[in-house]
Amino acid sequence: MNPSVALVAGASRGLGLLIARELLKREHQVAICARDAEELSAAVGILAEFGSVRSYVCDVGDRAQVEHIVESIEADLGPIEVLVTVAGVIQVGPAESVTLEHFDEAISTMLWGPVQLAWAVLPGMRERGRGRIGTVASIGGTVAPPHLLPYATAKFAAVGFSEGLSAELSGTGVTSTTVIPGLMRTGSHERALFTGDALREYAWFAPAASLPVLSMGAQRAAAKIVDGVLAGRPHVGLTPLTHVGLRIHGLAPSTTVRALGLVSRVLPDAPAEKSAPTIPGRAAAVALNSQVVRGLTALGSRAARRYNQRSGGPA
Repeated sequence: MNPSVALVAGASRGLGLLIARELLKREHQVAICARDAEELSAAVGILAEFGSVRSYVCDVGDRAQVEHIVESIEADLGPIEVLVTVAGVIQVGPAESVTLEHFDEAISTMLWGPVQLAWAVLPGMRERGRGRIGTVASIGGTVAPPHLLPYATAKFAAVGFSEGLSAELSGTGVTSTTVIPGLMRTGSHERALFTGDALREYAWFAPAASLPVLSMGAQRAAAKIVDGVLAGRPHVGLTPLTHVGLRIHGLAPSTTVRALGLVSRVLPDAPAEKSAPTIPGRAAAVALNSQVVRGLTALGSRAARRYNQRSGGPA
Protein backbone atom coordinates (compact mmCIF):
# COMPACT_ATOMS: atom_id res chain seq x y z
CA MET A 1 0.00 0.00 0.00
CA ASN A 2 1.40 3.42 -1.00
CA PRO A 3 1.98 6.04 1.71
CA SER A 4 -0.80 8.62 1.96
CA VAL A 5 -0.28 11.92 0.16
CA ALA A 6 0.01 15.17 2.13
CA LEU A 7 -0.05 18.68 0.71
CA VAL A 8 1.50 21.48 2.77
CA ALA A 9 0.74 24.96 1.44
CA GLY A 10 3.28 27.63 2.30
CA ALA A 11 5.97 25.01 2.97
CA SER A 12 8.95 26.60 1.27
CA ARG A 13 10.18 28.06 4.56
CA GLY A 14 9.54 28.49 8.26
CA LEU A 15 6.80 26.54 10.00
CA GLY A 16 5.43 25.07 6.77
CA LEU A 17 8.86 23.63 5.92
CA LEU A 18 9.03 21.96 9.33
CA ILE A 19 5.51 20.56 9.04
CA ALA A 20 6.48 19.04 5.69
CA ARG A 21 9.53 17.51 7.37
CA GLU A 22 7.39 16.03 10.15
CA LEU A 23 5.06 14.44 7.60
CA LEU A 24 8.02 12.96 5.73
CA LYS A 25 9.35 11.51 8.98
CA ARG A 26 5.95 9.83 9.38
CA GLU A 27 6.31 8.28 5.92
CA HIS A 28 3.82 10.39 3.99
CA GLN A 29 4.32 11.31 0.36
CA VAL A 30 4.65 15.09 0.58
CA ALA A 31 3.85 17.81 -1.91
CA ILE A 32 4.70 21.40 -1.06
CA CYS A 33 3.60 24.63 -2.67
CA ALA A 34 4.48 28.31 -2.43
CA ARG A 35 4.71 31.31 -4.74
CA ASP A 36 8.47 31.38 -5.34
CA ALA A 37 10.13 28.69 -7.48
CA GLU A 38 13.66 29.42 -6.24
CA GLU A 39 12.61 29.17 -2.64
CA LEU A 40 10.73 25.93 -3.31
CA SER A 41 13.83 24.45 -4.92
CA ALA A 42 15.89 25.30 -1.83
CA ALA A 43 13.20 23.73 0.38
CA VAL A 44 13.25 20.50 -1.61
CA GLY A 45 17.00 20.32 -1.05
CA ILE A 46 16.60 20.85 2.70
CA LEU A 47 13.90 18.17 2.92
CA ALA A 48 15.69 15.64 0.70
CA GLU A 49 17.36 13.80 3.58
CA PHE A 50 13.93 12.98 5.02
CA GLY A 51 12.30 11.72 1.83
CA SER A 52 11.18 12.59 -1.66
CA VAL A 53 9.19 15.81 -2.05
CA ARG A 54 7.33 17.26 -5.05
CA SER A 55 7.11 21.03 -5.29
CA TYR A 56 4.48 23.11 -7.09
CA VAL A 57 4.42 26.84 -7.68
CA CYS A 58 1.10 28.27 -6.54
CA ASP A 59 -0.43 31.44 -5.14
CA VAL A 60 -3.05 30.02 -2.77
CA GLY A 61 -5.14 33.16 -3.23
CA ASP A 62 -5.60 32.33 -6.92
CA ARG A 63 -8.48 29.88 -7.36
CA ALA A 64 -7.43 28.63 -10.79
CA GLN A 65 -3.87 27.95 -9.60
CA VAL A 66 -5.14 26.07 -6.54
CA GLU A 67 -7.45 23.86 -8.60
CA HIS A 68 -4.65 23.19 -11.09
CA ILE A 69 -2.04 22.11 -8.53
CA VAL A 70 -4.48 19.85 -6.69
CA GLU A 71 -5.29 18.13 -9.99
CA SER A 72 -1.56 17.89 -10.77
CA ILE A 73 -0.63 16.47 -7.35
CA GLU A 74 -3.36 13.83 -7.51
CA ALA A 75 -2.28 12.88 -11.04
CA ASP A 76 1.39 12.67 -9.97
CA LEU A 77 1.10 11.09 -6.51
CA GLY A 78 -2.46 9.97 -5.85
CA PRO A 79 -5.37 11.31 -3.81
CA ILE A 80 -4.57 13.94 -1.22
CA GLU A 81 -5.35 12.54 2.23
CA VAL A 82 -3.84 15.34 4.34
CA LEU A 83 -3.94 19.09 3.70
CA VAL A 84 -2.17 21.59 5.96
CA THR A 85 -2.39 25.26 5.01
CA VAL A 86 0.31 27.43 6.53
CA ALA A 87 0.78 30.14 3.88
CA GLY A 88 0.68 33.58 5.42
CA VAL A 89 1.88 37.16 5.40
CA ILE A 90 2.61 39.35 8.42
CA GLN A 91 2.19 43.11 8.06
CA VAL A 92 3.18 45.18 11.09
CA GLY A 93 2.26 48.82 11.61
CA PRO A 94 -0.35 51.21 12.99
CA ALA A 95 -3.79 51.35 11.40
CA GLU A 96 -3.08 54.85 10.05
CA SER A 97 -0.30 53.44 7.86
CA VAL A 98 -2.17 50.32 6.71
CA THR A 99 -3.64 50.34 3.21
CA LEU A 100 -6.55 48.44 1.71
CA GLU A 101 -3.96 46.58 -0.36
CA HIS A 102 -2.50 45.21 2.87
CA PHE A 103 -5.95 43.84 3.74
CA ASP A 104 -6.33 42.42 0.21
CA GLU A 105 -3.07 40.49 0.47
CA ALA A 106 -3.75 39.22 4.00
CA ILE A 107 -7.28 38.04 3.22
CA SER A 108 -6.32 36.52 -0.13
CA THR A 109 -3.54 34.43 1.42
CA MET A 110 -4.82 33.60 4.90
CA LEU A 111 -8.58 33.30 4.31
CA TRP A 112 -9.11 32.49 0.64
CA GLY A 113 -6.05 30.21 0.67
CA PRO A 114 -7.48 27.77 3.27
CA VAL A 115 -10.98 28.00 1.79
CA GLN A 116 -9.94 27.35 -1.80
CA LEU A 117 -7.54 24.55 -0.92
CA ALA A 118 -10.13 22.83 1.26
CA TRP A 119 -12.78 23.10 -1.45
CA ALA A 120 -10.37 21.60 -3.97
CA VAL A 121 -9.57 18.50 -1.87
CA LEU A 122 -12.89 17.97 -0.08
CA PRO A 123 -14.89 16.26 -2.86
CA GLY A 124 -12.36 13.43 -3.04
CA MET A 125 -12.04 13.17 0.72
CA ARG A 126 -15.82 13.00 1.16
CA GLU A 127 -16.08 10.34 -1.53
CA ARG A 128 -13.38 8.22 0.13
CA GLY A 129 -14.81 8.84 3.60
CA ARG A 130 -11.51 9.95 5.09
CA GLY A 131 -9.18 12.95 5.15
CA ARG A 132 -7.42 15.43 7.39
CA ILE A 133 -7.47 19.21 6.91
CA GLY A 134 -5.40 21.51 9.10
CA THR A 135 -5.53 25.31 9.03
CA VAL A 136 -2.74 27.14 10.81
CA ALA A 137 -4.38 30.24 12.27
CA SER A 138 -2.96 32.23 15.19
CA ILE A 139 -3.64 33.59 18.64
CA GLY A 140 -4.01 36.76 16.57
CA GLY A 141 -7.15 35.15 15.14
CA THR A 142 -8.81 34.98 18.56
CA VAL A 143 -7.33 38.00 20.37
CA ALA A 144 -6.58 40.92 18.04
CA PRO A 145 -3.08 42.29 18.75
CA PRO A 146 -2.27 45.95 18.10
CA HIS A 147 -0.38 46.96 14.94
CA LEU A 148 -1.38 43.72 13.18
CA LEU A 149 -4.85 44.61 11.93
CA PRO A 150 -4.83 43.02 8.42
CA TYR A 151 -3.25 39.88 9.89
CA ALA A 152 -5.81 39.65 12.70
CA THR A 153 -8.70 40.28 10.31
CA ALA A 154 -7.66 37.41 8.04
CA LYS A 155 -6.81 35.05 10.89
CA PHE A 156 -10.11 35.67 12.71
CA ALA A 157 -11.89 34.71 9.49
CA ALA A 158 -9.69 31.63 9.06
CA VAL A 159 -10.54 30.47 12.59
CA GLY A 160 -14.26 30.85 11.87
CA PHE A 161 -13.92 28.93 8.62
CA SER A 162 -11.89 26.09 10.12
CA GLU A 163 -14.11 25.69 13.19
CA GLY A 164 -17.28 25.87 11.11
CA LEU A 165 -15.89 23.32 8.67
CA SER A 166 -15.11 20.97 11.55
CA ALA A 167 -18.76 21.02 12.59
CA GLU A 168 -19.99 20.62 9.01
CA LEU A 169 -17.79 17.54 8.50
CA SER A 170 -18.96 15.71 11.62
CA GLY A 171 -19.60 12.05 10.86
CA THR A 172 -18.05 12.11 7.37
CA GLY A 173 -14.64 10.63 8.27
CA VAL A 174 -13.03 13.93 7.23
CA THR A 175 -11.79 16.29 9.95
CA SER A 176 -10.84 19.95 10.16
CA THR A 177 -8.27 21.05 12.74
CA THR A 178 -7.86 24.67 13.79
CA VAL A 179 -4.28 25.37 14.88
CA ILE A 180 -3.84 28.31 17.28
CA PRO A 181 -0.15 29.02 17.79
CA GLY A 182 1.38 31.97 19.55
CA LEU A 183 4.73 33.41 18.58
CA MET A 184 7.18 30.83 17.25
CA ARG A 185 10.87 31.07 16.49
CA THR A 186 10.66 30.41 12.75
CA GLY A 187 12.66 33.45 11.61
CA SER A 188 9.45 34.98 10.23
CA HIS A 189 10.38 38.42 11.58
CA GLU A 190 12.91 38.68 8.75
CA ARG A 191 10.15 38.16 6.17
CA ALA A 192 7.41 40.16 7.89
CA LEU A 193 6.48 43.48 6.27
CA PHE A 194 6.76 46.69 8.29
CA THR A 195 5.02 49.99 7.66
CA GLY A 196 4.54 53.24 9.52
CA ASP A 197 7.73 53.92 11.48
CA ALA A 198 9.10 50.66 10.06
CA LEU A 199 12.39 50.53 11.93
CA ARG A 200 10.79 51.09 15.33
CA GLU A 201 8.07 48.56 14.49
CA TYR A 202 10.75 46.01 13.67
CA ALA A 203 12.57 46.84 16.92
CA TRP A 204 9.65 45.62 19.06
CA PHE A 205 8.25 42.86 16.85
CA ALA A 206 11.48 41.01 16.01
CA PRO A 207 12.55 40.41 19.65
CA ALA A 208 9.01 39.34 20.59
CA ALA A 209 9.16 36.69 17.83
CA SER A 210 12.61 35.51 18.97
CA LEU A 211 12.86 35.48 22.77
CA PRO A 212 12.32 32.06 24.43
CA VAL A 213 9.90 33.29 27.11
CA LEU A 214 7.60 34.84 24.49
CA SER A 215 8.05 32.40 21.59
CA MET A 216 8.09 28.62 21.08
CA GLY A 217 10.68 26.52 19.29
CA ALA A 218 9.44 25.84 15.76
CA GLN A 219 10.41 22.16 15.58
CA ARG A 220 8.41 21.30 18.68
CA ALA A 221 5.49 23.35 17.37
CA ALA A 222 5.53 21.51 14.03
CA ALA A 223 5.49 18.11 15.73
CA LYS A 224 2.52 19.07 17.91
CA ILE A 225 0.64 20.44 14.92
CA VAL A 226 1.13 17.28 12.86
CA ASP A 227 0.12 15.13 15.84
CA GLY A 228 -3.11 17.07 16.21
CA VAL A 229 -4.02 17.19 12.53
CA LEU A 230 -3.39 13.48 11.94
CA ALA A 231 -5.40 12.63 15.06
CA GLY A 232 -8.30 14.71 13.73
CA ARG A 233 -8.47 16.96 16.79
CA PRO A 234 -10.75 20.00 16.40
CA HIS A 235 -8.17 22.33 18.00
CA VAL A 236 -4.43 22.44 18.57
CA GLY A 237 -3.29 25.20 20.90
CA LEU A 238 0.41 26.01 21.27
CA THR A 239 2.43 27.93 23.89
CA PRO A 240 1.34 28.72 27.46
CA LEU A 241 0.78 32.38 26.54
CA THR A 242 -1.74 31.29 23.93
CA HIS A 243 -3.76 29.32 26.49
CA VAL A 244 -3.60 32.18 29.00
CA GLY A 245 -4.63 34.74 26.39
CA LEU A 246 -7.60 32.66 25.25
CA ARG A 247 -8.85 32.20 28.80
CA ILE A 248 -8.50 35.85 29.78
CA HIS A 249 -10.20 37.01 26.59
CA GLY A 250 -12.98 34.49 27.07
CA LEU A 251 -13.63 35.59 30.64
CA ALA A 252 -13.17 39.33 30.18
CA PRO A 253 -13.27 40.34 26.50
CA SER A 254 -13.85 44.07 27.10
CA THR A 255 -11.02 44.23 29.63
CA THR A 256 -8.73 42.43 27.19
CA VAL A 257 -9.52 44.88 24.40
CA ARG A 258 -8.90 47.86 26.70
CA ALA A 259 -5.58 46.37 27.83
CA LEU A 260 -4.49 45.88 24.22
CA GLY A 261 -5.48 49.49 23.59
CA LEU A 262 -3.01 50.55 26.29
CA VAL A 263 -0.33 48.42 24.61
CA SER A 264 -1.12 50.13 21.31
CA ARG A 265 -0.50 53.53 22.89
CA VAL A 266 3.11 52.65 23.75
CA LEU A 267 3.88 51.25 20.31
CA PRO A 268 5.32 53.57 17.61
CA ASP A 269 3.04 56.27 16.23
CA ALA A 270 2.39 56.63 12.52
CA PRO A 271 4.85 59.01 10.82
CA ALA A 272 3.67 62.45 9.73
CA GLU A 273 3.95 61.65 6.01
CA LYS A 274 0.83 60.12 4.52
CA SER A 275 2.37 57.27 2.53
CA ALA A 276 4.83 55.28 4.63
CA PRO A 277 6.79 52.66 2.69
CA THR A 278 6.41 48.97 3.48
CA ILE A 279 9.72 47.15 3.90
CA PRO A 280 10.65 43.55 4.79
CA GLY A 281 12.16 42.74 8.15
CA ARG A 282 15.56 41.84 6.76
CA ALA A 283 15.90 45.30 5.22
CA ALA A 284 14.61 46.92 8.42
CA ALA A 285 17.26 45.08 10.46
CA VAL A 286 20.04 46.33 8.21
CA ALA A 287 18.77 49.92 8.26
CA LEU A 288 18.23 49.86 12.05
CA ASN A 289 21.73 48.45 12.66
CA SER A 290 21.12 47.98 16.39
CA GLN A 291 23.40 45.72 18.39
CA VAL A 292 20.75 45.44 21.10
CA VAL A 293 18.06 44.26 18.68
CA ARG A 294 20.52 41.89 17.00
CA GLY A 295 21.25 40.35 20.39
CA LEU A 296 17.59 40.01 21.28
CA THR A 297 16.79 38.40 17.92
CA ALA A 298 19.77 36.01 17.85
CA LEU A 299 17.64 32.86 18.22
CA GLY A 300 15.13 34.07 15.66
CA SER A 301 17.88 34.91 13.18
CA ARG A 302 19.40 31.47 13.66
CA ALA A 303 15.98 29.98 12.88
CA ALA A 304 15.79 32.13 9.74
CA ARG A 305 19.05 30.62 8.49
CA ARG A 306 17.94 27.08 9.30
CA TYR A 307 14.43 27.31 7.92
CA ASN A 308 15.03 28.89 4.51
CA GLN A 309 13.83 32.40 5.38
CA ARG A 310 16.71 34.05 3.51
CA SER A 311 16.18 32.81 -0.05
CA GLY A 312 13.61 33.46 -2.75
CA GLY A 313 10.59 35.75 -2.60
CA PRO A 314 7.14 35.69 -0.99
CA ALA A 315 5.73 32.40 0.25
